[in-house]
Amino acid sequence: MARDYYGILGVERGADASEIKRAYRKLARELHPDVNPDPEAQERFREMSTAYEVLTDPEKRRIVDLGGDPMDPRGGGGGGAGGGDPFAGFGGFSDIMDAFFGGTAAGGRGRGPRSRVQPGADALIRMELTLEDCAAGVQRDLTVDTAVLCTLCQGSGCAEGTHPTACDTCGGSGEIQSVQRSFLGQVVTARPCPTCRGFGEVIPDPCRQCAGDGRVRSRRTVSVKIPAGVAEGMRVRLSGQGEVGSGGGPAGDLYVEVEEAPHEIFTRDGSDLHCTLPLPMTAAALGATLPLTLLDDTVQELHIEAGTQHGTVRTLRGKGMPRLRSTGRVDGYGDLLVHVEVSVPTKLDKEQTDLLRQLAKMREEEQPDLVGGGRNGHGLFSRLRDSWGGR
Repeated sequence: MARDYYGILGVERGADASEIKRAYRKLARELHPDVNPDPEAQERFREMSTAYEVLTDPEKRRIVDLGGDPMDPRGGGGGGAGGGDPFAGFGGFSDIMDAFFGGTAAGGRGRGPRSRVQPGADALIRMELTLEDCAAGVQRDLTVDTAVLCTLCQGSGCAEGTHPTACDTCGGSGEIQSVQRSFLGQVVTARPCPTCRGFGEVIPDPCRQCAGDGRVRSRRTVSVKIPAGVAEGMRVRLSGQGEVGSGGGPAGDLYVEVEEAPHEIFTRDGSDLHCTLPLPMTAAALGATLPLTLLDDTVQELHIEAGTQHGTVRTLRGKGMPRLRSTGRVDGYGDLLVHVEVSVPTKLDKEQTDLLRQLAKMREEEQPDLVGGGRNGHGLFSRLRDSWGGR
């Protein structure tokens, strides 16, 4: 019966690569031998490492989704004649064609053993930055937990003083061939050797530190430089800082994804910044010059003209975020848009009320009766009532 690799990691069958990595890292923090010396935890760590390897390999995951087990020593996870992947014993389309048209038999041998040294997977880590950090750029040290080269065997997977030996089952070819009769004649099929798993060699005495994998999990510190102008969702690539491949293969890349924290004053729209300026109605009417503190802590004088209306937008050119090009260089700056919000007082004392009434009288501004009809029934409510036909 095929193993439930999804269940081992605790993810759904439709989980994407990021969800699988997140589940693996969570379990690794609990079960890693450096953290949990319990033998049962170590066994679970090996199982979930295998599950992670399978589910991050597109071909192996395809076999799992078809009901097979790519790590089945019987070869490719068909699980018997009744189920699983009908082409699990084939490496791809070329193998299928070879099997039906005799390519393997005509050539005298298959593709040969596959290399034990495999390239490593990429890793992803998220970093939360303030808007000030995104504007200025930062350099930080990050702690990452990835597969690194085993220092004891240097990636060979063998104990000190030992070496891999040729597989006795397949004779070092990495494949087992079989001949079957069909309506097309004799069909020659080749499948990975169940003893060496297609490598053509076995490790008689595995390294005690990495159990023959050539790599171990380790927590380390890497330095990352975030350029000015980055935004939410952007990624910085650190070449060769990801997961080391099995057999000591080359490491993948480490991607640092930016998560931008909300700012209490400014909101961002690409390279432009927006902010709201509450302005008393007296300052809006008379005009004012106000100090505005920018992201870099410099102070910019903002001139408000007399008679400024609510909703007016003042644009400060070049006071926004750096424009970051795909090359990593900054090409100018965006703008800062200041939205004026005229505030009207909600509470007035008698003196203030009298002053406003006097100002309204001097400006010959009509004071409509918004509540009743007034003495003569000509207030706003009365006019609305008349326009409705008395309804």
